[in-house]
Amino acid sequence: MACEQISYRKSTRVGIIGAGISGIAAAKQLSHHNPIVFEATDSIGGVWKHCSFASTKLQTPRCDFEFSDYPWPQRDNSTFPSYLDILHYLHAYATHFDVLKFVRFNSRVVEIRYIGGGDGRETTNLDVAAGPGEFGPLLSGHPVWEVAVETHPSKTVERYGFELLVVCIGKYGDIPKMPVFPPNKGQEVYGGEVMHTLDYSKLDKEAARRLLKGKKVAVVGYKKSAIDLATECAQANQGADGQPCTMVIRTLHWTVPAYWIWGLPFFLFYSTRSSQFLHQRPNQGLLRNLLCPLLSPVRKAVSKFIESYLVWKLPLVKYGLKPDHPFEEDYASCQMAILPENFFSEADKGKIMFKKTPRWWFWNGGLEFEDNTKLEADVVLLATGFEGKKKIQDLLPQPFSSLIVDSSGIMPLYRGTIHPLIPNMAFVGYIESVSNLQTAELRCKWLSRLADGLFKLPSIEKMLDQTSEEIEIMKKTTRFYKRHCISTFSINHSDEICEEMGWKCWRKNNWVLEAFAPYSSQDYGEED
Repeated sequence: MACEQISYRKSTRVGIIGAGISGIAAAKQLSHHNPIVFEATDSIGGVWKHCSFASTKLQTPRCDFEFSDYPWPQRDNSTFPSYLDILHYLHAYATHFDVLKFVRFNSRVVEIRYIGGGDGRETTNLDVAAGPGEFGPLLSGHPVWEVAVETHPSKTVERYGFELLVVCIGKYGDIPKMPVFPPNKGQEVYGGEVMHTLDYSKLDKEAARRLLKGKKVAVVGYKKSAIDLATECAQANQGADGQPCTMVIRTLHWTVPAYWIWGLPFFLFYSTRSSQFLHQRPNQGLLRNLLCPLLSPVRKAVSKFIESYLVWKLPLVKYGLKPDHPFEEDYASCQMAILPENFFSEADKGKIMFKKTPRWWFWNGGLEFEDNTKLEADVVLLATGFEGKKKIQDLLPQPFSSLIVDSSGIMPLYRGTIHPLIPNMAFVGYIESVSNLQTAELRCKWLSRLADGLFKLPSIEKMLDQTSEEIEIMKKTTRFYKRHCISTFSINHSDEICEEMGWKCWRKNNWVLEAFAPYSSQDYGEED
């Protein structure tokens, strides 16, 4: 950046980083403040635009993934939308509500500084992060954060001052999580091609087919991206000269063919108020604390009921793919994957194979495993996830960068949005649920009202206590708690948000629907 041109600071009230689903939702809800949305690329959509494959589809029906004031066309269509359908829907939403005027494309945030003293001076004192007992207003009347933005292709850097900065860059994309190997057992000794899903997603359909066709491919991982990759690999290798794809699996997870279990709709088991009553949740009171241990057999029975269907419906035992942990743990950590229709039919044809191993490394012809077996591979595809928290830590200045994640490895976000130790900043898109869009939109509505001073936050101590309680509940529910998933108490989480906004918590028209119907974004439309 030695030849960059620097222009002087521009001040406005609200800045938003990222124009994915969360960033667009935040811009719409904060539109009365004329926010500036910085998007590093030339388009909106986030991971749906930049981390999707040709086969990538939504994992929920349309009606469970829509904005409260903008229903999908043909929302009752039971098929899962493709990533292109989602991008078209998001663009139509942004156009309809005139949100695109706030977005500055090809504008990458390269530095953030805290200047919150009101005098424009940079501050790095840890006391700022520790803070007083009260959090203070989000819109304080003077710039709190200075943001340096590099515009492409000119490489010009401009500096902006914001009272409130909303971070919507998400947990996925940008920084791949790469495996670490002992000396002389890493990628450097391998003679084939290694590619992370982040790079694979940048290939067009024809380039991806050329990469896979006629090649012995190893796909490392067993979550949604890995399953989609293995299916694409099998489709590219049809015919007598096609090669099998081998999935290298360290941790098994439950997979689901459709949202029906023994003829019953899936939402009955986890997505209604009555079904979530079985599960522990924050602030549940003495009576529920006494009831939860008594309800444990019911929770286990529900999980076993679902597992029995999946083992019957899918050849999990045949291929050694039945997890040892309960189904509930995958649902509680938002790791339940919907299978492509032809996944196991390709396995039956020998086009997809499976290798379970706790550890693996490279040799010059492919992969070697802990049991001393080897797998020949021309291409190794790494579906090993992303370093989402590192992405934020690299962006924030000290001391906030070191505070963003707590000792358990989770971002302690009050209402999934406010970090109690970071002033005048909000985070959207960092907690997960069955419908991340619904989760993001409701929290953006909450954030907008908080910024407008319609209610106040509890003390910093109380917010930290609340986030700690949520984390402890997740730890008790699933070993995969670090994903910060609220799916088993999502309705209660939304109830508490509604209560703070002054909305009624129970959103249905009658008690039968309230108890047994699933909640969706349509239940959280604006109140008069």
